Amino acid sequence: MRSMTGYGACSLEEDGRQVTIELKSVNHRFLDISLRAPRTLAFAEEAMKRQIAARLARGHVEALVSYKNQRLDARRVQVDEGLARQYLEAYTKLNGILNIDPEAGLDRVALQPDVIVLSEAPEDEEAVSALLSKALDGALDRLIAMREREGARMRLALMEILDEIEGYRCQIEKRYPETIQLYEARLKERLIQLLGEGADMTRVMQEAAIMADKAAINEETVRLRTHLEHARQLCDSAEPAGRSLDFLVQEMNREVNTISSKSQDIPITQAVLQSKSAIEKLREQLQNVE
Repeated sequence: MRSMTGYGACSLEEDGRQVTIELKSVNHRFLDISLRAPRTLAFAEEAMKRQIAARLARGHVEALVSYKNQRLDARRVQVDEGLARQYLEAYTKLNGILNIDPEAGLDRVALQPDVIVLSEAPEDEEAVSALLSKALDGALDRLIAMREREGARMRLALMEILDEIEGYRCQIEKRYPETIQLYEARLKERLIQLLGEGADMTRVMQEAAIMADKAAINEETVRLRTHLEHARQLCDSAEPAGRSLDFLVQEMNREVNTISSKSQDIPITQAVLQSKSAIEKLREQLQNVE
C-alpha cells in the first residue's frame, strides 16, 4: 500500500550536462502531472510524463526540472554580417560629414547591439533524453519509497478500523435472533390485549414470521463481512488499491444503512451508528491511498 503524498529528488551529471529533478505528490482522484522544465527540454516533456505515469497510479505530481549544459560546444557565436556592414557604412558616412574620425574601427562595429550574438547550441536530444530518464527514475525511486513508508502506516490504521467495523458487525449479528424473540413476545402480548385470551397463537406466529422476514438482516451482515474481508486483501495487495477500497466503503455504508432501516432494535441501532462512524473514519483515511 502506498500513500499519495511524498517527495523525491535526484541530481546527475554526465559529459558536461547537469540535471536535477524534484518530484512532489499529494492526493488526487486520478493521476495529474504538472511538469516544469526549461524550454530547451520541450522535446522530452511527453516522454517524462509517460515515464511518471508508468510508475504512479494516482495523485497530483509536480515535477521540477533544472538543467545546465557546460560543454564547450553548448554555445555558439553568430555574426550578423548585414547589420555589421550597415554600421560600418554609417560610421564611414558620419566620418565624411563631421571629419572627426579618420577610421571606423572593427571593435566599434563589433560592440554594436546584435552584431555578435551568443546563443545556445541545439541539444543532443538522444543524450539529454537518456540523462533525464536516469534522473527521473532516481527521483521516482525516492518518491515511491516515501509513499510506501507512509502507506505502511496507513495500512495499520486501516486494519484497525476494519477490525472495529467487524466488531460492530458481530454485535449486530449476535443481537438479531434476540430481536426476533422480543418481537414475537410483544406481538403476542398486543394481540392478546386486542383479541383476549382466545387469540389465535398460530396467527401470532405467522405474523411474527412475516415481520421477521421483512426485518431480516442476515444477508446484509454476510455481505458486510465479505466486504471487510475483501478490504483486508486489498490492503495487502501489491497493486494500487485506493479506488477499489473507495468502492468497498460505499458498499459497506449501503449495507449498514439497510440494516438501520430494517431494525428498530436500540442495541442494533447503536451498533449501526458506531459502524457508520468507523466507516467515515475509513473513508477519510482512504483519501490519501494510491
